[in-house]
Amino acid sequence: MSKRILSVSYDESLLTTRQLLLAYRGYVVTSTLGFTDAIAQSKTNSFDLFILGHSIPISDKQELIRTFRQYCSAPILSLDRSGEGDVDSDFHVAANDPEQFLKTVAEVVFPRARGATP
Repeated sequence: MSKRILSVSYDESLLTTRQLLLAYRGYVVTSTLGFTDAIAQSKTNSFDLFILGHSIPISDKQELIRTFRQYCSAPILSLDRSGEGDVDSDFHVAANDPEQFLKTVAEVVFPRARGATP
């Protein structure tokens, strides 16, 4: 069964790249550009993972995390910029490390198959 991911960004090109990368690995990805669409998707759809891009300001990330936690129990992965403060997400990955990003996604959505890709 394909795992469903909600990917959120404030940068359209980064969002598209992330969607292509995840879709190539077999994930079903819903990409949202901006805060309002992300909130709407979290309220109306079921996801196995939320990914918050590094282009999202920390204050918006914190608000998205609070809202996501109200509507579901899926884990939240934050892509972080160097020197950025921590947000209250379940997982953190450096934005410039695609290998670690894909490894972390696989470990989160397939917890029994640590390190495996779908």
